[in-house]
Amino acid sequence: MARQAEITRKTRETEVRISLELDGSGMADIDTGVPFLDHMLNHVALHGLLDLTVYARGDVEVDDHHTVEDVGIVLGQALAQAVGDKAGLARYGSQMVPMDEALALVALDFSGRSVLAFDAALPAAKVGTFDTELVAEFLRALAQHAGLTLHVRVLAGSNTHHIIEAIFKALGRALGQALAFDARRATVPSTKGVL
Repeated sequence: MARQAEITRKTRETEVRISLELDGSGMADIDTGVPFLDHMLNHVALHGLLDLTVYARGDVEVDDHHTVEDVGIVLGQALAQAVGDKAGLARYGSQMVPMDEALALVALDFSGRSVLAFDAALPAAKVGTFDTELVAEFLRALAQHAGLTLHVRVLAGSNTHHIIEAIFKALGRALGQALAFDARRATVPSTKGVL
């Protein structure tokens, strides 16, 4: 059974279209109108072995907030749809990733309970034109709409670009681990029987 999803969201502020294949090879076609976000999502796809297509347009003349948040919403919805009833899902993923002097830990659980625990000091307010406070906004939207418990910890780092890149690489690798399919598990990975 193909584990994939296609989701479109259109508001007065944004239009976002995402297609996602969980059992992919890391192919990405990303065009959000926010170049730094494109760069980070390419890391998620590559390191998570997800085939990911993202097209987004938003009111970036105001700022990037609505676009970044709505991409997080739609990617979360796509993940939730693609995992289906979660039978056979590994469920948990955790990865610690270095990026030069930066070190980030991401641990996640497809629990159905949407939680973001974000402990990351980002020294600079901007990377290029990208507002770094939007990293947490993206992750919050993703966790909420994917039904993820998501923990992000930055353990070291002084260069904000390196820190954020380590977070997104760790996110991709943790997603790849959690989304792995285990043919031995015919049921949902929970003693409750549902997630």
